[in-house]
Amino acid sequence: MKIVKYLDAANTPRTGLWEGDVIRPLTLSLFPLLEMTDPVEVARTHISTDCEAIPLNSVTLLPPIDQQEVWAAGVTYTRSKAARMEESEAAADCYDRVYVSPRPELFMKATPHRVSGPEHPLRIREDSKWNVPEPELGLVLNSQLQLVGYVVGNDMSSRDIEGDNPLYLPQAKVYDQCCGLGPCVVLRESFDDEFAKLSDIAIDLTVRRGGQAAFTGSTNVGEMARSFEDLIGYLGRDNSFPQGAILLTGTGIIPDSEFTLLPGDIVEITIAGIGTLRNPIVQG
Repeated sequence: MKIVKYLDAANTPRTGLWEGDVIRPLTLSLFPLLEMTDPVEVARTHISTDCEAIPLNSVTLLPPIDQQEVWAAGVTYTRSKAARMEESEAAADCYDRVYVSPRPELFMKATPHRVSGPEHPLRIREDSKWNVPEPELGLVLNSQLQLVGYVVGNDMSSRDIEGDNPLYLPQAKVYDQCCGLGPCVVLRESFDDEFAKLSDIAIDLTVRRGGQAAFTGSTNVGEMARSFEDLIGYLGRDNSFPQGAILLTGTGIIPDSEFTLLPGDIVEITIAGIGTLRNPIVQG
């Protein structure tokens, strides 16, 4: 079951059930829905009887987030570890040790106003010359840190800033329009029924430039070195999330060192069972 946020005809944010080519408006907003014991059943019983189904192509989709914090995990795939080590010789040992350590790397990625939804711009910093998208599966957590859904995420990164000094990580990762989420939240019950193995969850990235593919890459969630339970468990240590959280689980697709995003590029991230998140890139 796919849940979206969108603007209605009065430009009011609404929550809806995405079925095929239409959205069925719900009478419940996103956060209260995710707090329910059985959000799938609650969504079915809260389809609005006052509104007809709306064609998907007639609405503006919003990032599927209310007031949740967005956090991210790093160095969870072998390729991610190698790329981070390439960024900085001084930090190479740190990233190598994080990959094998029981404790994962976790960092605050974005507050809601820094998040872009489908077709909305993502930003590369003006003070950076080496920027990449990072396609990631996002875990949607309720206020009790229970896994209730999944979302496509883009953890934009300024690799030259981070590579200069690991202490610059927040500046490399956290800024306006630094995070993409969408196109929907797939509720856990329906998603887990579809994918018996993590290796079945394919992640594909395409960066288009001038109408041509400038970069493509693929991986699957089965390549992760850590479990969802492990990442969620560490996120919740001595920490509370009264509005819930979205936890990006790391990337296994990183362009080589010769590639950088440019203004005007289009980034498309597709995750099996969820859909495609598409964002244009801007700078300045």
